[in-house]
Amino acid sequence: MKAIQFNLTIPRYALGLALGRVYPAALWNGLSCTSMKDVPEPQLPGPEWVRIRTRLAGICGTDTSTITLKTSPYFSPFSESPFTMGHENVGDILEVGSAAGEWQVGQRVVVNPFLWCGPRGYAPAEWCEPCQRGENNLCQRYAEGGLRPAIFMGSSRETGGSWSSVFAMHKSNLYAVPDNVSDENALMVEPFACGLHAALMDFPADDETILILGAGTIGLAQLAALRALGSRARIIVSARYGFQAEAAQRLGADEVLQVGDLYAALAERTGAKIYKPLIGKRVVVGGVDRVYECVGSDSVLDDAMRLTRSGGTVMVVGMPGQVRGLDWTAIFSQELKVRAAIGYNHAEMFKGKAHRAFQLSLDLMAAGQVDLGALVNRRYRLEDYGRALREQGDKRRHPVVKAVFEFSK
Repeated sequence: MKAIQFNLTIPRYALGLALGRVYPAALWNGLSCTSMKDVPEPQLPGPEWVRIRTRLAGICGTDTSTITLKTSPYFSPFSESPFTMGHENVGDILEVGSAAGEWQVGQRVVVNPFLWCGPRGYAPAEWCEPCQRGENNLCQRYAEGGLRPAIFMGSSRETGGSWSSVFAMHKSNLYAVPDNVSDENALMVEPFACGLHAALMDFPADDETILILGAGTIGLAQLAALRALGSRARIIVSARYGFQAEAAQRLGADEVLQVGDLYAALAERTGAKIYKPLIGKRVVVGGVDRVYECVGSDSVLDDAMRLTRSGGTVMVVGMPGQVRGLDWTAIFSQELKVRAAIGYNHAEMFKGKAHRAFQLSLDLMAAGQVDLGALVNRRYRLEDYGRALREQGDKRRHPVVKAVFEFSK
């Protein structure tokens, strides 16, 4: 089968860094680490596993950062290349292992991609402490157990990834898609679950003013999660492009700012005061109660700290990687609370009960409390992955919210 694979070697990495800025296609045409390959279909790693035929596979920021060599080497001990990329998915079960329980061939499912203690073959009594608490996104055994090192599907040599027609997954990570949930909504479960996790870690009060920095997939999912969970806070979204602003308005933003001077716009709306230091970015006294930083760039992370009022909260959602330009002074001088949210887990507390993030996401979608299907607005054949990556990186000309690879059913 065809698959988009990542193969990290020092020569390929160095060549990609050297050529990527002047010839971006070098990053995915085989000169660097990413290319399309003919590979065998992954087999069942054990009897508790199933194989899944892909319907839709999402292209997310983590994928593109990996391809463009912008991710931190921090996670390199927890993957072995070459591996097939892709962790956002919806598909049909193709084969069921002899100990995979009640799952059946033909069922439509989405897959939690984290390869925590359960998929690694540990019995519940042997799970690491985070996994025993249900916090499987913080598993301590990503390089141990019955699988090769990998944090999630899409960085694993054994499971494969959804940027191919077939991948494998452990029974504990499968979720049946209700009949009234479209493939497009099911595909959005993974990014939506990220928003649920960040929201439920420290749910905002209804009298707060919130700023979401970034209206890409993660920022829009964060907005949708807050509203679906019942937040009545005042939510302001900073969007770069008109199509993002329109999506944020549909999903419940009180106001969307598509402005050149975000500092002045926020000061006007919150009563904050702005001061100009001798050099560098402006200093804000006052600001919003809470920022969800959903971009991950140095500059936007720095803005998040400066635009939050004293004693306020900054939630960093996703994986920003290496940050070199962040001035920590605002954090200390304003005594900010800074929290990071990665992925999702099995212990999301909502209405006094613990929920698995994927199941809660599907339940909210099935109940009609959230609809993200319209965000899936670009479809590509796997063979057109080069065009998909080019257009994903050029939103001025291509209004991509969520791009997917589409496979024949």
